[in-house]
Amino acid sequence: MSTQMQMAREGKITDAMKIVAENENLDAEIIRSGVACGKIAICANTNHKNLKPCGVGEGLRTKVNANIGTSSTFPEIEPELEKLAEAVKCGADSVMDLSTGNNIDLSRRKIIEHSPVMVGTVPIYQAAVKAIREHGAIVSMTVEDLLKTIETQAKDGADFMTIHCGVDSS
Repeated sequence: MSTQMQMAREGKITDAMKIVAENENLDAEIIRSGVACGKIAICANTNHKNLKPCGVGEGLRTKVNANIGTSSTFPEIEPELEKLAEAVKCGADSVMDLSTGNNIDLSRRKIIEHSPVMVGTVPIYQAAVKAIREHGAIVSMTVEDLLKTIETQAKDGADFMTIHCGVDSS
């Protein structure tokens, strides 16, 4: 399966590019060109089935994001789905799932299933919860723990992710 960037670099305008162009009141060729050179991204995971494609980047309108997510204190997904619906109703272009409780996978999957807008995640939150549960401490998290979490969230349909990382110069 080709990515939006691959298609754009082949000179092809995809349906997603056409939708973004229409929503941005721009010519589809402007979107294609921006995607091809990496100045525009269409955050649209193919596993996010009911997503309306949206463009982010140079020359496009500013996007609005809403933060939602479950926690150990507030583990129920229903209020978060209500927040999602309200955020979309109020014009949010994306939501960020910041879930940190014991049901992170279920929360993310339900949010993606119900969201017509881009859904972002922060994989290190889930990897940290898992590290505490499985290894007793966040500092015991392995690179594999984080990479597996990123892969799981991508397979679930997350459209974009905030990746926290550091550099060890030793």
